[in-house]
Amino acid sequence: MTIQRSTRTEKLDLRLSKSAKQTLQAAATFARKSVSEFVLETALSEAEERLADRKVFTLDEKKWEAFVAALDAPPQRKPRLERLFREPSVFDDKS
Repeated sequence: MTIQRSTRTEKLDLRLSKSAKQTLQAAATFARKSVSEFVLETALSEAEERLADRKVFTLDEKKWEAFVAALDAPPQRKPRLERLFREPSVFDDKS
């Protein structure tokens, strides 16, 4: 994610342990970013992910009815998908 370059007028302060600060500094160094930039990008990314399913979207009546019908419809059988889940996964423990 790239932070938009807009004027930053707000400030956020936080308290953290020495070990947490060292971890953030190490991660920022690894990412070749300042600690502020790393923390801001990481926090915004997490916030956007958590809020993604809570955003409002609007549909006209026809699209809303189609959306509700799709939600209410019984699931369709997918034989290839069923077969895939019956077979052992490469992640299954083989010992």
